[in-house]
Amino acid sequence: MSIIFIVLGGSVIFYLAYITYGKFVATKVYELDDKRVTPAVEMEDGLDYEPIESKFLLGQHFSAIAAAGPVTGPILAGIAYGWVPALIWILLGSIFIGGVHDMGALMASVRNKGRSITETVRVHVSKSAWVLFNLFIFFALVLVIVAFTDVTSSSFVNVVELANGETVGGGAIASSSIMYLILPIIMGFLLRYTKLSLKWATIIFLPLVGVAIWAGKYIPVTISGIGDLSPQKVWNLIIMVYCIIAAIVPVWALLQPRGHLGGYFMYASVIVAAIGIIFGGFTIKYPAFTKAFGGNDFWTPMMPMLFITVACGACSGFHALVGSGTTSKQLKKESDAKIIGYGAMLLEGVVALIALSTVMILAKDNELLKKSPNFVYASGIGAFMQLIGVSPAFGISFGLMAFTTFVYDTLDICVRLGRFIIQELTGWKGWFGRILSTAIMGGLPVFLMTVNMTDAEGKPVAAWSIFWKTFGASNQLLAALALIGITIWLVNTAKNKKAWLVTFLPAVFMFIMSTWALINMFIQYTTKDGAWIGFPAGANIIIPITCAIYVILAVWMAVETINAFNKSHKGGAGTVVAEKA
Repeated sequence: MSIIFIVLGGSVIFYLAYITYGKFVATKVYELDDKRVTPAVEMEDGLDYEPIESKFLLGQHFSAIAAAGPVTGPILAGIAYGWVPALIWILLGSIFIGGVHDMGALMASVRNKGRSITETVRVHVSKSAWVLFNLFIFFALVLVIVAFTDVTSSSFVNVVELANGETVGGGAIASSSIMYLILPIIMGFLLRYTKLSLKWATIIFLPLVGVAIWAGKYIPVTISGIGDLSPQKVWNLIIMVYCIIAAIVPVWALLQPRGHLGGYFMYASVIVAAIGIIFGGFTIKYPAFTKAFGGNDFWTPMMPMLFITVACGACSGFHALVGSGTTSKQLKKESDAKIIGYGAMLLEGVVALIALSTVMILAKDNELLKKSPNFVYASGIGAFMQLIGVSPAFGISFGLMAFTTFVYDTLDICVRLGRFIIQELTGWKGWFGRILSTAIMGGLPVFLMTVNMTDAEGKPVAAWSIFWKTFGASNQLLAALALIGITIWLVNTAKNKKAWLVTFLPAVFMFIMSTWALINMFIQYTTKDGAWIGFPAGANIIIPITCAIYVILAVWMAVETINAFNKSHKGGAGTVVAEKA
């Protein structure tokens, strides 16, 4: 069977969902109203609050939430469980959970002066829940940064050998990435201090991104290890230094122009993939299920690991942080929340379908499947680009650059959001608070990326492969907690008294699956043959301790939420009616 039926069919389903269920959620659940003045307009300051048109904000938001998640997750899940389970979860998760979650987090923030989702929890649940939620998010952001940085730096040190004898070196990708990061800085300053319009800036700088990809192989950047640090770990440190700087500077200087260019990069990837899918004649070679359907070992460990492996491709708690942390401060009018919140999630679902298709066109014994997901994705994109006369080497470079571009957008936003959280908890203000909070947020991931990780059996593995599962579980649990906070907000403010059910039911599902996965990982590292062996020595102790912390915080948060829910229904403390006015 051709992959065209899967990817295009899924895209049609997403479009129908947008004009039906998306409309229902926008009008009947979140009650979007352009008569309300958004925080971006009311509190414009040129630093964090800056209203921009939806067509530009969509690109920035889309590139920020997409990152490595909808690429890495579907590829790993497809390889592990087969393409059918991954496909079903991508479709159902994006439509009924992810899109609802994203629009809800965005609107809860917009209705609360652009404050983060944690502030929504503080107002509508309790101050204790607010502290717990902030701590949970802090640890989740750390894992996002570690997993995404490590998988990105692997592109800078590995070499891809093509069938025609050509190679794509990591130094070329590193060089192209550096040039790509310089371009939006120049673009941002020209837009700010000259009369250059955004239209002409796009016309000028977008082709330069292509030039950067092409020029990378002629001026490769390679680095050596330092002491016990491998070249990849040195790249990790360099990326983190960039993230710390990017999280401090005003949004117009880097975040907005880079997000704008990154959005077009994402669209280009989708268009290229569409051409390959429609005209390439690629057929499905990978099995629909990797284990016999209905067999004794079919459901486990797929349940619950499928739901935390695909992660961002179907639902992601990280999106709540982006939507309520940066996007809500740039939303020009409330009606834009439908395309920015719900629509961007469905677009991410399309990216997940494309990523999954790069697995579907490979045979199960293909050696490429043993490489990291970014190379599987880049090879697929390279194969699609050959149909328009692009060389395989440039196509793979484009795919790897697209992947790293998505990740850059996420990484510096993660550090920026972490800075917001630390400042909210500590009350640190001004430049001192900004710099100190950012340094703290970037410091812990740096430490985790310098330790040598092994799997549960003691075999050395890449840090990203260990932290991805923990990130996935914590990310989905974060989505569940965000949905719980949104549910209480709806109970307190929505005119439709049953609106809260639209977010509550997905919250319960995500809470169960994520907690189940965390408990499984804790058991995997602390038991052997069913017997308790204690916490592992060395760096691996990080995994079970992290899992235990997440479960404790999540259960505690759930208890706080139940109390707030009961108070809201009784009309007691915590009921907020100001937004109804």
